[in-house]
Amino acid sequence: MIYLGLFLALLTAFTTSLLDVLSKRTLKTVNEYVVAFSVRFYTLFFLLPFFFFLEIPALNNTFWFALLINGLLNLVTSILYLKALKASDLSLSVPLVTFTPFFLLITSPLLVGEIPTALGMVGVFCIVMGSYVLNLRQKKAHPLAPFRALLKERGPRLMLCVAFLWSISSNFDKIGVQNSSPIFWSFMVNLFIVLLLFPYLILKTREEFQVFSIEWKKLLPFGALNASAAFFQMTAVSLTLVTYVISVKRLSVVFSVFWGYLLFKEEGIKERLLGSLVMVGGVVLIAFS
Repeated sequence: MIYLGLFLALLTAFTTSLLDVLSKRTLKTVNEYVVAFSVRFYTLFFLLPFFFFLEIPALNNTFWFALLINGLLNLVTSILYLKALKASDLSLSVPLVTFTPFFLLITSPLLVGEIPTALGMVGVFCIVMGSYVLNLRQKKAHPLAPFRALLKERGPRLMLCVAFLWSISSNFDKIGVQNSSPIFWSFMVNLFIVLLLFPYLILKTREEFQVFSIEWKKLLPFGALNASAAFFQMTAVSLTLVTYVISVKRLSVVFSVFWGYLLFKEEGIKERLLGSLVMVGGVVLIAFS
């Protein structure tokens, strides 16, 4: 069951990288709030048929509490993630999500009682060093310049916030799945976010929101990719440790760096690819510690 969980996590990684590419392209012409709404709305569209084949589980207070916390966190991360993609190169901003396992070393023991071994600290060091390598060309100016460059870039700063919030929401994903089912939990989280975003879009971005109905063919694939990623991830979480799943999922970073170079002609591919590989190596050490 562990190996199946890891395989599903790998599928999550690949699907997530494709969603990054689609988001980066669409954000050139569509507001990030509309994109965030579209992702969640069309995810519901693709998850809904599964309800004909499953029972609605008995829902307790733990489920509703997990849904409230997870839904609010994922609402914030959905917007921040898209803002980060819009503000910076795909190959520079996306690798910063590998800091999620770093934060999970703190949040997982507190929330779900999963405690990695001491080897995890070596993995943390690799993640930090990998983030340094991402901007290694800046080293000529000052030894700490690669870190400073990341902090000056708006995209990486926002992505670090996303990584921290995901380290919390991932644990509530596990709580939610344990108290319902993978499909039901994914559907409810997306429904929660859609219900919260809809009034904002109507009141604040009405003209831009019209794109949602006009460009529906362009936005529909968001739902297919996100629904697939959500299904793979939630099923994987139910089969193995949260830390393992999120760690393997972070391989999406390597895929996204390649997409950034191949599709968007982003520069610094050597440093960014090396940095992302070092960071993913750290993730793997944490996962198997």
